[in-house]
Amino acid sequence: MDLSVMFFGADSTTAGETRHAETYEDILTVARTADRLGFHAVWTPERHFQQVGQVFPSPPVLSAALAVATERIAIRAGSVVLPLHHPLKVAEDWAVVDNLSHGRAGLSVATGWHSKDFTLAPERYEDRRRATLETIPRLRALWAGEPAEYADGTGTPVSVVPQPRPVQETLPLWVTTSGNPETWEAAGRLRAGVLGATVGQTRDELADRIARYRAACAGAPDQRGTDAHGRVTLMAHTYVGTDDAEVRRQAGAPLRAYLASYVRQTAANRSADAATARLTDEQAAMLAEFAFERYLSWGSLLGSPGHCAKMLADLAELGVDEVACFIDFGIGRDDVLAGLHRLAELKETL
Repeated sequence: MDLSVMFFGADSTTAGETRHAETYEDILTVARTADRLGFHAVWTPERHFQQVGQVFPSPPVLSAALAVATERIAIRAGSVVLPLHHPLKVAEDWAVVDNLSHGRAGLSVATGWHSKDFTLAPERYEDRRRATLETIPRLRALWAGEPAEYADGTGTPVSVVPQPRPVQETLPLWVTTSGNPETWEAAGRLRAGVLGATVGQTRDELADRIARYRAACAGAPDQRGTDAHGRVTLMAHTYVGTDDAEVRRQAGAPLRAYLASYVRQTAANRSADAATARLTDEQAAMLAEFAFERYLSWGSLLGSPGHCAKMLADLAELGVDEVACFIDFGIGRDDVLAGLHRLAELKETL
C-alpha cells in the first residue's frame, strides 16, 4: 500500500493576522521532505472563499510550484472541481504541470458541493454531478491529443487540440467521493480511481463501497483509465507521535478547532439541511469533539507507530491501495515534519 501526503488546511494565523506566505513555505518544505522520504504523492485541493482550504484556490498553480520543488513524488490535485472549469483549460493547465514534473501529474475530479464555490459558475451548480461524470471521457480524449469542436468567439464551431502536449499519454485520474455509493460505482464504470476518506464512514460501509467499486471496474470496458482492479485512495487524518498520549496532547486542540471550522463551513452551505444550518458554535464544538474521539479509535493515523501500523494493516485488508495522509490540520511545521519522519520509518516496516 502506498502512502502519500495530503494538504487541506484551514487558515493559519499569528496574533490575529493571516500568514498565507508562510503557509505556502510550509507546504513546499513538507513536500520536499516527503519527496526525500519516499512518499508516493502529494495531493492539494481546490477551494474558494472559505476558511477551510483558503490557500488552495488553484491546484495547477500550486502544483506547478511543487513540480519544480520536488524530484520524484507524484503531483496530484485532490480535487479539481470540474464544473467550475472548461475541460480545455483543465487539460492545458495540467499538461503544463505534467511537463514541469516530467510526467508526475495526476488529478481527481470532484462535482463540488459548497454553494459559495459556485459563485464562479452559478449556472452549473444544480447539474454539477451529471456534468462532471459526462466530462470525464472528454477530458481523457483531450489529454490524449484528440481534437474537439467548440464554438469560438464568433460562435463558429472550430476544431482545437489543447497545448502543450503532456508527457504522459494517459491522464492518471480519480473521482472524488464524500461517501455516496453511487459515486463509487460511477468511478468504477469509468475505470477511474476513487478518492475517498475514512471520515464519516464505518469500516463496514467502506468495505461495501470498495466491493461495489471493484465490481463496477471489473465489468467496465477499458477507457484509457486504470485497469480492471482500479485504485482506491483514502484520505486519513495523520499525526504519528512517539506515543498515544503525546498525540492527544499535540493534535487534540488543533484538530478540534479544524473540525469545528469544517462543521461551520458545512452549515453555511445553501444546500445544507435545516438542522445543520441552525448549528450553534457550541453544537459545532460538540460535533468536533465527537469526531476527534472517533478518529482516535478508528479511521485515522493519529497515534503511536504501533497504533498506526495496525490501522494501515486494517485499511490494506479492506482493499485500500493508497492512504493520503492529511497532515496540515493545525499542528506546527516542526511537529508535522517529525511526525512525517516517524511515518516514513513505519512505512519501511510494512
